[in-house]
Amino acid sequence: MAETTIDPTLGPVLARTGDERAVLESFLDFHRAVVLRKLRGLSDADAARRLVPSATTLLGLVKHLTLVERNWFPCLLAPGPGDVYLTSEEDAVASFAVTAEDTVDRIATAYERACERSRAVAAGFDLDHVVPHPQLGEVSVRWILVHMVEETARHAGHADILRELTDGQTGAI
Repeated sequence: MAETTIDPTLGPVLARTGDERAVLESFLDFHRAVVLRKLRGLSDADAARRLVPSATTLLGLVKHLTLVERNWFPCLLAPGPGDVYLTSEEDAVASFAVTAEDTVDRIATAYERACERSRAVAAGFDLDHVVPHPQLGEVSVRWILVHMVEETARHAGHADILRELTDGQTGAI
């Protein structure tokens, strides 16, 4: 049987003996990168094409994840003027909507910036830090990170399928 090797430069591999925060952040960053890899290299039209009965598109997934990043990190942990934590079903549905102004480059850049801001905000708090949440009562930074790994990984799986349906490209890396 051939020996299978795992890329030793992958964040989750590098963090395999790290502390809890390093593990959580490396898995989140890995899935963030997967989502961007699925989007990049496509034309705007291909990224916005509906391939399933729902309105889910690759471009819409990344647009949604951009809102999710803003919602869970800056808006919840360190809200600035005008930051509002969105909770409605309408907001969630709207976050997937693609407009004529939404291009691969524009949405990818917005997502990268949202992730950078999320990292900076989260770095200012211990994992045990608890904040009020409008629907859940209270959540810890640890819980937010685990939730974001779950949310981003789930949508990375959707992106895997949509990319394969678009041009046949498969694989997470």
